Amino acid sequence: MSAEKLAFLQNFYTDVTLYVPAEPTVSAPEAATQTPVAAPVSQVAAVAATPVPKASAVAPAAPSPLPIPSKSYSNPTAGLERLASGFNQPSIHPEPAAAPAPRLVAPARAPEPSVPTAAPAVPPVLLTQFSTLGDNAHGVLLLFRLPNEQFQKLHRNVFLNKMLQALGLVMADVVLVNVESELPVALQNLRRELAATHVIAFGKNLLDVTIRNTQIYEPVSFPTLGLSYLASATVDLVEYDVSLKKRLWPGLQAMFNGAQ
Repeated sequence: MSAEKLAFLQNFYTDVTLYVPAEPTVSAPEAATQTPVAAPVSQVAAVAATPVPKASAVAPAAPSPLPIPSKSYSNPTAGLERLASGFNQPSIHPEPAAAPAPRLVAPARAPEPSVPTAAPAVPPVLLTQFSTLGDNAHGVLLLFRLPNEQFQKLHRNVFLNKMLQALGLVMADVVLVNVESELPVALQNLRRELAATHVIAFGKNLLDVTIRNTQIYEPVSFPTLGLSYLASATVDLVEYDVSLKKRLWPGLQAMFNGAQ
């Protein structure tokens, strides 16, 4: 750098330290041998005549601002969101999805069978069955509880035929009824088939309406029912017991004579 330019820059940048590279030093023998060259007088005069600007008149140039990047970062969290989204990206080799857990399905319930409405309870005596022998011209019934084989032979029984003959009746004038249960037969069931007005029972608990209010060999009248009833011991006992026959006969007379 020339001395003139150096002097100019020193006056222009006041209070600014400029780096000036050190001039190469000349050794003493070389300096003695070299002859200093005097500057031309015209150049020195030109430098001296050049006006030097005052430091206060010239303002130092403002440093140029740093270049602003074209990409805007007005949203500082956008970069964090993009960074976080990178962690949520699926890996190059994703793990196979786990098989869905089997869903337990309850078996379909079979429809409950409809329970039929219970019918009104039927008294057991109304279910008692019976069998019959003979006609019913005069409404006289003879009740028994016997095995069927024995019952089928009663119309030839000597004792029964003599008893009816004493009352002015024959076997054809009565109906023999066999109660086929340990329960009594219902009077209303008998009257659906037979016109019962006089009932002679050879045994216990044979007719439902007479269980609680009758005594053996004592005739009972039920005016509201239009019925006369007499209970006796079983036919096999009375047939061979004279004392029982004597107890039965007065009851028979009272029942039929009272009806006359």
